[in-house]
Amino acid sequence: MQKYRMISNDIRNKILDRTYQANEQIPFERELCEIYDVSKMTVKKALDLLVTEGLIIKRRGSGTFVKDMGPEETKRVTMANQFRGTTAISPGEKIESEILDFSIVHPPEEVAEKLNMALDYFVYDIYRVRLKEGNPFVIEKTYMPIDIIPYLKRENVSGSIYEYIEEKLSLSIQSAHREITVRKATDFEAEKLNLEYGDPVAVAEQVGFLSAGTAFEYSISVHRYDMYAAQIVLTRN
Repeated sequence: MQKYRMISNDIRNKILDRTYQANEQIPFERELCEIYDVSKMTVKKALDLLVTEGLIIKRRGSGTFVKDMGPEETKRVTMANQFRGTTAISPGEKIESEILDFSIVHPPEEVAEKLNMALDYFVYDIYRVRLKEGNPFVIEKTYMPIDIIPYLKRENVSGSIYEYIEEKLSLSIQSAHREITVRKATDFEAEKLNLEYGDPVAVAEQVGFLSAGTAFEYSISVHRYDMYAAQIVLTRN
């Protein structure tokens, strides 16, 4: 991941978890250069990205401040952050993948229905275990149409697929429909996630959409119970 994106991800997370409060001044650029050990240009690109997203405001002669966002803006940013992927949500941490399967197949009927595609089309069938600092925390089974996400390679699957989609293909991930349930882990899941027999897991079934409204992903992810949290924003009309 490019360094300016890592920095913007870290600052964004700190704004969302209120480490940086609304109207609070964040460190000056020279301080951020020292904190992240990068050049001033890299910090500027990171801050410019956050300005574009509407998270911070630059005040000439005063510095950079966290924007005081209303409920709808907070909801928008929180929801968008959930679809940046594990690498973006965990900047500075080592994220790896154990690839169990990576192949091109015709979609199963349920998958074709979820992705609104014909059964004779092709999808990537991606099955992997994700590890954070060497510790497995989620098993992901993902299907993506090859005509919408072209040229996906094993090296992309080993890292951040979302990063490949947004940075290499210049596509924008907009939203997802997600359903979360809880059940006991299977023997296989317990083994891969370093759980005890009978431990619970959180299961997230998701259809992801690009900004154009196209479904690009259908996935089922099985999470360790102690390493998963769902962010939900409730608003009252």
